[in-house]
Amino acid sequence: MSIRLTVGTRNKLLDGGATGGIKNAFNLGFINIYTGSQPNAASVGATGTLLGTVTVNGDGTTGIGFDAAAAGVIAKAAGQTWKFTALAAGIPGWFRLYAAGGTPSTTDDTQSRIDGAIGSSGSDLNLTTLVVQIGQVNAVDSFTITMPAS
Repeated sequence: MSIRLTVGTRNKLLDGGATGGIKNAFNLGFINIYTGSQPNAASVGATGTLLGTVTVNGDGTTGIGFDAAAAGVIAKAAGQTWKFTALAAGIPGWFRLYAAGGTPSTTDDTQSRIDGAIGSSGSDLNLTTLVVQIGQVNAVDSFTITMPAS
């Protein structure tokens, strides 16, 4: 037998109501952009060079938010502009989404984290450019998390 989820269940797991779900676990959290290959587990300390931290409008302090889940997918809040200013030059290889107050550089099984792929289209996180320079402001074009149906 295989477990299969309805769209309604998938949306509830993503939205989670007032105190749970992926959407609320990462509300006002941040995304770090790194060079190289992502670690084999999100619980492992971050690897690669930190290129920057994604915040609302690239202000360096305002955590990001998500729209309500639809069709088993949550996406970056449509009313927000997500940006980061490059701290180093390099090619983005992967990202780590982490909760406000989290420590993405340490190994920890208890923190809420999601790691994923970066590209210019068709990836979990899409950037306008895949080569960044120190001081360059970079926009996150799209970001989605899909809850598998089965």
